[in-house]
Amino acid sequence: MTKEIYFAGGCFWGTEHFFKQIEGVVATEVGFANGHTTNPTYKEVYTDTTGFAETVRVVYDTERVGLRFLLRMFFKAIDPTSLNKQGHDEGTRYRTGIYYTDASDLPVIEQVYQAEQAACRQPFAVEKQPLENFFTAEEYHQDYLDKNPDGYCHLPLSLFRFAKEAKPERDD
Repeated sequence: MTKEIYFAGGCFWGTEHFFKQIEGVVATEVGFANGHTTNPTYKEVYTDTTGFAETVRVVYDTERVGLRFLLRMFFKAIDPTSLNKQGHDEGTRYRTGIYYTDASDLPVIEQVYQAEQAACRQPFAVEKQPLENFFTAEEYHQDYLDKNPDGYCHLPLSLFRFAKEAKPERDD
């Protein structure tokens, strides 16, 4: 069985590449979530006037990896205390967020969020909201770091190796 969850972790190129490395993730798609215009383009979202966050749709096989594990991995790939900024990327489009489509996922999201927050001295700036809308980004953004291995990424290469070597856990 597959499920989906949406992660906004700064620039979507690196966030997508990170999640693609995790065993049990069967598909990813980059796009824009929870904004207030219809069919936004990257150029429009870049202005920070559309309300959208660069977001990755993650489809995962629940028999191979659980939501709890994916959430913990997400927190390893972001600075959860940084508001509207990840790495050198700044603006509301680079905010962090967890957007869900299944309300039954919220207790797991809350549990992992609270555990991560308890281990940190600063308050988190990560949104936890239902997915209101999602628009797929232009094709040249999909699998960007596969197509452009030397392309810009705010995440260190060691994080991709970490994700690839991580042993996924299922939620039982």
